Amino acid sequence: MSNNSTQPEEKGFFEKVKETIEHLWDGTKETAEDVKDAAEHKIEDIKEKVTAKKATATKEAAATKAAVTKKVAATAAKAKTVAADVKAKAETKTKAITAKVKEDVADAKKATADVKAKASTKAKAITTKAKEEATDVKKAVAAKTAKAATAVKKKATAASK
Repeated sequence: MSNNSTQPEEKGFFEKVKETIEHLWDGTKETAEDVKDAAEHKIEDIKEKVTAKKATATKEAAATKAAVTKKVAATAAKAKTVAADVKAKAETKTKAITAKVKEDVADAKKATADVKAKASTKAKAITTKAKEEATDVKKAVAAKTAKAATAVKKKATAASK
């Protein structure tokens, strides 16, 4: 017996999927070729239009460039002038502030010297006064001590007799 069947074989699932994919692939290739041809035609049309407009654009660009260059030069000159003015003003203010600071420092030094002199004078006066009072107290104590000593000597002499 033969294994070959007399009936046509039915296609399997994977074979059907394979045929469907091949059909889609062929259709996609054709569509891609059509799109490519259309794009090439469009690019050629655009190139022709651009070359026509390019000449006028170049002339306009040259005129615009010259105008922009002039404006840039004018703006740069103004900026330099303003910068110079600002620098001069800053230098003037700096000098004024420096002079003021020097004056303030001198005043502070003078005030400090005055305070030191007054403090020194007052300290000397207080020291002198304290010395005088100490001397007076010493004299008073010495006098009292001398009186007490003579009184004790008198009592000792009287007691020894």
